[in-house]
Amino acid sequence: MGGYVEYKEIKRAFPDKETRIIAIINQKGGVGKSTTAVNLASVLGENKKKVLLIDFDPQGNSSSGFGIQKDELTHDIYDALLKDVPLEEMVLPTIEKSVFVVPATIQLAGAEIELVAHVSRETILKEILEPIAKEFDYVFIDCPPSLGLLTMNALVAADSILIPIQCEFYALEGLSKLLETMKMVKKRLNPNLDVFGVVMTMFDARTTLSREVVNEVRKYFGTKVFKSIIPRSVKLSEAPSHGLPINHYSRVNKGALAYQRLAREVVRRG
Repeated sequence: MGGYVEYKEIKRAFPDKETRIIAIINQKGGVGKSTTAVNLASVLGENKKKVLLIDFDPQGNSSSGFGIQKDELTHDIYDALLKDVPLEEMVLPTIEKSVFVVPATIQLAGAEIELVAHVSRETILKEILEPIAKEFDYVFIDCPPSLGLLTMNALVAADSILIPIQCEFYALEGLSKLLETMKMVKKRLNPNLDVFGVVMTMFDARTTLSREVVNEVRKYFGTKVFKSIIPRSVKLSEAPSHGLPINHYSRVNKGALAYQRLAREVVRRG
């Protein structure tokens, strides 16, 4: 049974509902965007939420994190953006039965250039997502580490952003540019866009630096910062190589517990 058939079954089972569309974004790479996208989606799914994860990064890490074999795909998000293939035809099931993924491959890298000539270049993702978004409680968009046209599309399609910030030196570097871009999109293209939350990642309790960075980020973002902090964890690092989210790879470890706490906070925020 293919992913599309299973998706249609869940489509019949669950009527339209209020949907939160969240772009997971930071123009710096290596801050835990895909790790957060995969594990937060999976834990929310485990807790009876219906989740769609759109892999919008040409590296395809969110796809790999759920064990999707990218070389075997018939379609990916590139085909929905630029070849008019309906988005629902590439919605794939995952090991977590109420979590679905729209995969990405390296083919998506060419979209930045091809979108330039498109008449509605900033709004394509919003348009193709609209017919299916209401079938889910949450739609997460795992953005590339840049502020190009792919990220612009994500900001227009989303109602809010979630910013993972690594507990390292220069953690806040470049974030002012991200927030400026968000404000510009909010003013011109998406008046509802706001910061949903900030999550601290790769926290090392043994270092003073990690604690200082958390304090600095909390001064900067205030109550937008989640109380849950994602620690450095060998298990979190290993899980993607097995194509599994952390709650299916190693349930009882500090990384899994941290994402469980984060998921509870996300649900409380609505």
